[in-house]
Amino acid sequence: MDALLAPDEGPAVEVREGGGGFVVVCEHASRRLPKSLGDLGLAVADLTRHIAWDPGAADVARRLAGTLDADLVLQRFSRLVVDCNRDPALPSAFVTVAEDTTVPGNLDLVDAEKARRMEAIWTPFHAAVDRLLDRRREAGRPSALVTVHSFTPVFRGESRPWHVGFVSTEERSFTEAMLSAMRRDRSLVVGDNQPYSAKDDVDYTIRRHGRDRGVPSVMIEVRNDLLADEAGRSAWAERLSLAIGSFEAEARAA
Repeated sequence: MDALLAPDEGPAVEVREGGGGFVVVCEHASRRLPKSLGDLGLAVADLTRHIAWDPGAADVARRLAGTLDADLVLQRFSRLVVDCNRDPALPSAFVTVAEDTTVPGNLDLVDAEKARRMEAIWTPFHAAVDRLLDRRREAGRPSALVTVHSFTPVFRGESRPWHVGFVSTEERSFTEAMLSAMRRDRSLVVGDNQPYSAKDDVDYTIRRHGRDRGVPSVMIEVRNDLLADEAGRSAWAERLSLAIGSFEAEARAA
């Protein structure tokens, strides 16, 4: 079977290393599709919606990584190809209906095609995170994992009131620190395992690279209408970096 990515399409993952104590990850950073898959049978308008990526999340992740001097890992292809925040055994890893939209190019995928997408997109992404965390452990460097996402204000007809939410595994030290810091701003509606939780199978990255390694982790979800312009993305990156800094200060004091 032919390779999924052409030589001029570049690597599946963008990686930048930093000197700080955090690894910042964005699994849904891009809406780009490999040339070999065309448009997956979708309209151009659908490929700009949240079903294809997390709008604004990549910019916030980059800003956070810059402020925190953090390692950064960004996925460079759409979640519609394969979702890097899903267990590949789950149907949602190769979504056939995204919210209310059928994805024709994902219908009736054979195992060989799933394996081709995994090899090109999913595996390099998680291998990059593994390498960074392995190096940090071997060097005796402290690590905490931050995954950055955005969510749509209305999902299947239901409005979502949260400005920001945090998703956790059973190990909640990082999440509790973030909740405490963000709730100091009384103007914000802050979700705890909202608008998603582990019950929605959205916690693969923080489970694999956080909980299973004993690394503190948090999954951040910002409502995407708040990230629609540069000012919004800048403001949220600053707000989140301050909250993350409070966790770092608590960890040092412990």
